[in-house]
Amino acid sequence: MSGYYWFEGIPFPSRGFQKEIIEEVRDKFVIGDEDIIILAYPKSGTNWLIQIVCLIQTKGNPEWVQSVPTWKRSPWIESNGGFQNLTNKERPYQISSHLPFHLFPRSFFSSKAKIIYVIRNPRDVLVSGYFFWYKTNLFKNPDSLATYFDWFLKGNGTTGDWKNHLTVAQAEAFNKVFQEKMAGFPPGLFPWE
Repeated sequence: MSGYYWFEGIPFPSRGFQKEIIEEVRDKFVIGDEDIIILAYPKSGTNWLIQIVCLIQTKGNPEWVQSVPTWKRSPWIESNGGFQNLTNKERPYQISSHLPFHLFPRSFFSSKAKIIYVIRNPRDVLVSGYFFWYKTNLFKNPDSLATYFDWFLKGNGTTGDWKNHLTVAQAEAFNKVFQEKMAGFPPGLFPWE
């Protein structure tokens, strides 16, 4: 895992990320009541959702989406550049993040901010992640899909382990709310039931 450093059990790329910024984000960054946060494990469709949320905010007008880069409209809070962009922006913020919940800004838990958590089938996350890291020269490339699969199962992907991105209690709470909201739909409608 060269090209990475470990922070509280989670690997982060050494290029573009600093321990000090992640600590400041977790301990001192203030999430406002009107902020919108898009949170997901890497390669789960975060950029797609950013585009959708931006279009909703502009009532479908694509001008902002087409003229301002994604990383400026919805900066990644844990990255060096994203953190700088956020501290120079006016509120309300639209924030993106791949941070696991235990490293997320503590101020969120006392705010009324809205969070959208993106979940994607882990097989799709694995394949998307492999091709992303294989084709970029940002960090160490996996030699093969088998190597990347091993990294993925061990939780050595950026921001840690896919299956532990949420705590067990959070996953159970999500399932309970989902089941309550879907109670009126016909049984067997969803393929994961």
